[in-house]
Amino acid sequence: MAFLILVIGDLHIPDRALDIPAKFKKLLAPGKIGQTLCLGNLTDKSTYEYLRTMAPDLKIVRGRMDVEATSLPLTQVVTHGSVRIGFLEGFTLVSNEPDLLLAEANKLDVDVLCWGGTHKFECFEYMDKFFVNPGSATGAFSTSWGPDESEEVVPSFCLMDVQGISLTLYVYQLRKDANGVENVAVEKVTYTKPVEPTGAAS
Repeated sequence: MAFLILVIGDLHIPDRALDIPAKFKKLLAPGKIGQTLCLGNLTDKSTYEYLRTMAPDLKIVRGRMDVEATSLPLTQVVTHGSVRIGFLEGFTLVSNEPDLLLAEANKLDVDVLCWGGTHKFECFEYMDKFFVNPGSATGAFSTSWGPDESEEVVPSFCLMDVQGISLTLYVYQLRKDANGVENVAVEKVTYTKPVEPTGAAS
């Protein structure tokens, strides 16, 4: 069975959202996820306990709204296969510019950098590194830079499956159809870590 890594953030329960959507909770059944990377703004204890039930291996960084959780680190790094994954909430970043994210990835010496804070899903490859923002799992509104204030936040989270030097990212978004009915849309993105040349064979 695949070892899945859940990347989730910007929950803001109960101050900006009541809960993780039921359609997401149905997908996030215990026993499927090996590790959770929470990118901060986990502002309520029962949500923390809920995340623990999905995967006891829960890694959390401090978000700008986690004012009482001063003991939480601002950044963390985990390794799976040959891939190093770094994660942070993003409030320590000046902006989302690819060069600033690349500088952070280089500082943490990671192949993949996950960041949050904007409440909007993003992922791209840049200078051989992979950057992922899982968005807000609850669809909580954003007050900072990022999405336009009038833009509706689409609830989203990501699952990662790492095999050796390859990472498959599954993006789950709760989208409304023309009739206003919410359905979960899944997208798949793959990233392969470049292999260092080993020199000419003798």
